[in-house]
Amino acid sequence: MKKIVVLTGAGMSQESGIPTFRDADGLWEGHDVMEVASPEGWNQNKALVLDFYNQRRRNAHKVDPNAGHLALAELEAHMEVVVVTQNVDNLHERAGSKQVMHLHGSLFESRSTLDPNLVYPIEGTELELGEKCEKGSQLRPNIVWFGEAVPMMEHAIQEAMAADIFAVVGTSLNVYPAAGLMDYVGNNVLKYIIDPNMPNIRPQENLILWEEKASTGCQRLLNEILQ
Repeated sequence: MKKIVVLTGAGMSQESGIPTFRDADGLWEGHDVMEVASPEGWNQNKALVLDFYNQRRRNAHKVDPNAGHLALAELEAHMEVVVVTQNVDNLHERAGSKQVMHLHGSLFESRSTLDPNLVYPIEGTELELGEKCEKGSQLRPNIVWFGEAVPMMEHAIQEAMAADIFAVVGTSLNVYPAAGLMDYVGNNVLKYIIDPNMPNIRPQENLILWEEKASTGCQRLLNEILQ
């Protein structure tokens, strides 16, 4: 069975109502990114960081997968689909995708600040000061912040190298190391980039560019592959 690996970014979930932090009116307004998405910000004001992600979690509970998420899930009936996402929401899973790799962590998990291997599901929408792991340390969002390593990157590289088709949906290809996944895809592999604001990418063989939003672009991808 052929395998498609799909790298998704913020534009994938934007149509569902999850703003992107790079937009002028985006999710991070009123906060310097480093205040709420860095180890330094966490050490400086844990309550602020927890409240910030609690708000994101509340919003994520209110939205639904869009047609793009659903199209990728539908593709699983015809080939192996591995979704490598930079998003921390669970919209791919809720749409029905079975193999989803979260490069930047999950909004719906907490982890120990003492032992990163201790990860817990977050029940409901709130993670509060005073909630501790079994070793007695404060729990933090299980999110990869700026300046931190991306633990799933090696696994993602292996998936990219094994792809028969590779697609990029809703990402600027500016955030590394995720943006570097394209470099591991074979030259003969068919590649798609789907984004209404096409990233600046060098021309190459077997590369198809669609200036479309995720919902229509993924549906078009599904139709093209099925044909």
